[in-house]
Amino acid sequence: MLDPKLLRNDPQLVAGNLARRGFVLDVAAYTGLEAQRKELQTHMEQLRNERNTRSREIGTAKAKGQDVVPLLAQVADLGDKLKQAEQDFAAVETQLSAFQLGLPNLLHESVPEGRDESANREIRRWGEPRKFDFEPKDHVDLGADGRMDFESAAKLSGARFVVLKAALAKLHRALIQFMLDTHTREHGYEEVYVPYLVSGSALTGTGQLPKFEQDLFKVQGEQEYYLIPTAEVPVTNLARGEILEADSLSRRYVAHTPCFRAEAG
Repeated sequence: MLDPKLLRNDPQLVAGNLARRGFVLDVAAYTGLEAQRKELQTHMEQLRNERNTRSREIGTAKAKGQDVVPLLAQVADLGDKLKQAEQDFAAVETQLSAFQLGLPNLLHESVPEGRDESANREIRRWGEPRKFDFEPKDHVDLGADGRMDFESAAKLSGARFVVLKAALAKLHRALIQFMLDTHTREHGYEEVYVPYLVSGSALTGTGQLPKFEQDLFKVQGEQEYYLIPTAEVPVTNLARGEILEADSLSRRYVAHTPCFRAEAG
């Protein structure tokens, strides 16, 4: 989510930046919601203060032996109005949050203008692409001898799945081990094994929700879970809701997980 203060203080600046990536920010809709939020917050605080004042008057009136029934009625009425104001405020806050979560990230000033990859600029190059004295095969063709079994996978799960067999299954496992060992032994990472099911709040924290919910697999049950689309989600959320001490940084984690994604490709 973008910094709410930046959006609140200079929505036109944000709109101009997002326009560079082809996104149209509805400034009028945002400022309207923000005005509602401020108005409702002020009204809510006024009701709270008035209710607290009347409550103190009840204590004083009781001490003096005065009739407090009218004051009690006023406090009850203020309580009802406050409850309604809180509900209205929460509804606008929900709309604002959904609006802000739907916004893309701001572009850095170094990002070139352009609508597609043709406007990309090459900043630097390391090494040279390897040249072969033969025509390299597509990975699907490499497994055409049966080690990539799409037919069995379709029987088990449907299209877009594969069963790896024999040497390819072994290679798959070896690459995972190689990656984890390299990062933990040579680069100072700590290996973590994380859950494959997470709550919606975890996905909101890493930006998948609400924008990409259609690309996620959702588990229906007593509790609502999502299958993780990448290890980034649970690993990043290890620090969610915490203030990390500077001397405990940096923290480097590495994990291997399946990636459950509904999008094609």
